Amino acid sequence: MDREEARQLMERHVKNKNLRKHCLAVEAVMRALARHFGEDEEKWGLAGLLHDIDYETTKDDPERHSLVGAEMLAREGLPEDIIYAVKAHNERHGFPRQDRLSKALYATDPLTGLIVAAALIRPEKKLAPVDVPFLLNRYHEKSFARGASRETIAACSELGLSLEDFFHISLEAMKGIAAELGL
Repeated sequence: MDREEARQLMERHVKNKNLRKHCLAVEAVMRALARHFGEDEEKWGLAGLLHDIDYETTKDDPERHSLVGAEMLAREGLPEDIIYAVKAHNERHGFPRQDRLSKALYATDPLTGLIVAAALIRPEKKLAPVDVPFLLNRYHEKSFARGASRETIAACSELGLSLEDFFHISLEAMKGIAAELGL
């Protein structure tokens, strides 16, 4: 499956515009992380783009989220490592993060939400003025963007990345698609 086919698949199943933007943000960060680690950028991008493909149908049943998505992706013939990473990104299932792809997707998912929230509290409501020190300050505020699990974001250490490096790579990736994100 190429990127355009994956985007069409995501858009068939994800109708909420903010959730679509989230998928695009995770895709951008995953691609940047793949470049950083010398991994397959297309594969990592597809994992990011499609990771929440089942969210709208499973949002009221979080025990099924990512399992249904993994089944959908298997039917589409996606590679097993993408399917596994999608399953493992929902910690409720207890799948060990066994490779860089699953570790990266797990940590990236909530970080994109933290970055968006940080942009939205700025007067400009844009990503451009957001920097790593600003993100780190917001990260340490427990009441800020509560839905962005700090423990999950900190799992970037499983990739050998410091928070600062992870934030930098992720922020720059999202700035690269700021127009598409409306930020």
